[in-house]
Amino acid sequence: MALLGAQLVITLVMVSVIQKLSPHFSFARWLLCSTGLTRFLYPTDQELRTVAGIQKEKTKKGKHAENGKAADVFQIPRNLDITLENAKVSTMDVVHLKFYTDYVWLMDFSIYTGVVYSLTEIYNSWYPIKDEINLSMLWCSLVLGFSFKVLLTLWVQYFKGEESIGERSTCIVTGFAYLLVAMMVLIIDENTLEIGLEKAYTSFNHSASIFLENQGMSSTGPASKIIVKFVLAVWCGFLGSLFTFPGLRVSKMHWDTLRYYKDKKILMLFANLSYASPLFLVTLWFKPISRDYLTARVFSGMTDPLMTTSAFDSMRLIAIIVVVLLKLALMPVYLQSYLNLANQRLDVQKKEAGRISNIELQKKIAAVFYYLCVVSLQYIAPLIMCLYFAIMYKTLGGYTWEGIYKEVVYEECSIDESPLASTILGADGEKTVAQSAQELQLAISSLKHIFTVEVFRGVLGFATWWSCFTLFATTSMGMVYQSYFSNI
Repeated sequence: MALLGAQLVITLVMVSVIQKLSPHFSFARWLLCSTGLTRFLYPTDQELRTVAGIQKEKTKKGKHAENGKAADVFQIPRNLDITLENAKVSTMDVVHLKFYTDYVWLMDFSIYTGVVYSLTEIYNSWYPIKDEINLSMLWCSLVLGFSFKVLLTLWVQYFKGEESIGERSTCIVTGFAYLLVAMMVLIIDENTLEIGLEKAYTSFNHSASIFLENQGMSSTGPASKIIVKFVLAVWCGFLGSLFTFPGLRVSKMHWDTLRYYKDKKILMLFANLSYASPLFLVTLWFKPISRDYLTARVFSGMTDPLMTTSAFDSMRLIAIIVVVLLKLALMPVYLQSYLNLANQRLDVQKKEAGRISNIELQKKIAAVFYYLCVVSLQYIAPLIMCLYFAIMYKTLGGYTWEGIYKEVVYEECSIDESPLASTILGADGEKTVAQSAQELQLAISSLKHIFTVEVFRGVLGFATWWSCFTLFATTSMGMVYQSYFSNI
C-alpha cells in the first residue's frame, strides 16, 4: 500500500504540473518554434502582378462582390520566375494550424507519461510492487489510446470527400495486405520468430479454465487458438493501414533530406541510421540471427557467449528507446525538409506550360505550412506507439533494464482458498460497502491470476514487434515509391 500511495502522490503532482506548466511551456511547441524551422511565404497579389506585368483592373460594380469586397482573381503564366520569401516559424503562426491541439496534447502528454513512468521505476527499484497496481501502466495505456485515436482521425480524413479516392484505395489495399502478412507471421514457428504467443495462449487458456471451473462452469477454454490469432491478424491489418500514409510521408521527408543536406556527412549518417533502424529492431525477434547468435554461440577465443539471455531481452527494449530518441532528435531536420516542399512545388510548376490563377498558386504554397502539424503527428504517433508498447512489455512482462528477470510466480486461481471469499456476504446475506470493496479486490486479484506474466509477454511482445515491423514496412514501401517516381 505504501507503493500505491507513492504512485498516487506522483500522479497528483504530475497532474498539477500539467495544469500549471503546459500554458507556459510545451515541448511540442518548442520543437516547431524554437528549432530554427523556416516556412515559405506565398507571394501577394501585388507581387504577382508586378512580376507578371499585369495592371490592376478597375472593379466593376456588382462583379464578384463578396462581403463588400471585389474578388481579385487573375491568371499568370505557370513558368513565371517567382522567388519565395521565408520567415521563422513562430508561436503565433502555428496556433492556427490544422490538428495543432492534437499534436501538442499527444507530444506533451507522452513526455509527462515518460516522467511518471521514470519516477515510478526509480521508486519501484527500492520498494518493488507486489500486490499493488502499477499506475504508470494506466498512463501508458492512455498514451497508446491517444496515439491510436489521432492516427484513426487522420485515417478517416481519406474517406471523406470525392477527391481522396486514391488515398482511400491505398488504405484499403494495404490493410488487406498487412492482414495477409500477419496471418503468415502468426503461423511461423516460435523457434524462428519468438513473439511468445503460444506460451501466452497456453497460460491464458489454463488460468481462465481454472477460473471458470471455480465459478461452477465447465470449460476447456474461453476461445480457440484460431479465433485468437484471427482477431490479432485483423488488428495487425488495421494498424498497418493506419501506418501507411505516415510511412509514406516519412519516406518522402527522408528522400528530400538526403537531397537538401547532402553536404553534411555526419547528419546524413545519422539520418540513414535512423531510417534503417526499424529493420534492426525487427531482426532482434528472429531467434536464429539474433538470440542464438548473441546468447548461444561461443566465438573463437571466448569461453562464454557475448550476452546472457536476460541481457539480450533488456538490450531489445533499450534499442527501441534509442531508436525513438534518435528519430525525435532528427525531427526538426525532417520537418524542414517538408517545409521546403513549397519551394519544390514552385520549381516543378515553372517547368509546366499554361496559366494558373493567383488564388490557386497561393493555396498551393500556403497548404504546405498549413499541414505542418498533420505531418508532425504522422511522424511522432507511430514512434510513440512503438515506445510505449515496449515500455509496457518491459514492465508487465517482468523484465528489468539491468538484464535480470523478475521472478514473478502466480498461484492458480482458487476462489474457495481466498481469505476474502468467506467475507463477501454478511450474516443476513446482504452486501455492505466494505464487503463490496472486498469483492472488487477479489475480482481484480482473480484477473491477475488469469492475465499472467506469460500472457503479457506474448501479447505486448507481439504488439511491440508488429508496430516496429509495420513502421519498417511502410517506410520501405515509401522509399520504393520515391525511387520509382523520381526516375520517371
